Amino acid sequence: MAKIVIFTKATCPYCHRAKALLNSKGAAFDEIAIDGDAQKREVMIERSGRTTVPQIFINGQHIGGCDDLHALDARGGLDSLL
Repeated sequence: MAKIVIFTKATCPYCHRAKALLNSKGAAFDEIAIDGDAQKREVMIERSGRTTVPQIFINGQHIGGCDDLHALDARGGLDSLL
């Protein structure tokens, strides 16, 4: 089973969309909410090189954000990672 980590904010519609896709695939994930937590946000930026949420990692590989996750799925590449 894949280890999935997703950095999110509660009010982010892209975060909700990315989580909905993962849920629809039956994929379990660890959610790290960075709302108001500068330290967690810095960890996310260090790992991803990006400042926006969501940031998604599957088995340590940076997938990117919501659009990246959906594009990966559209190409047929997501299921093999899960």
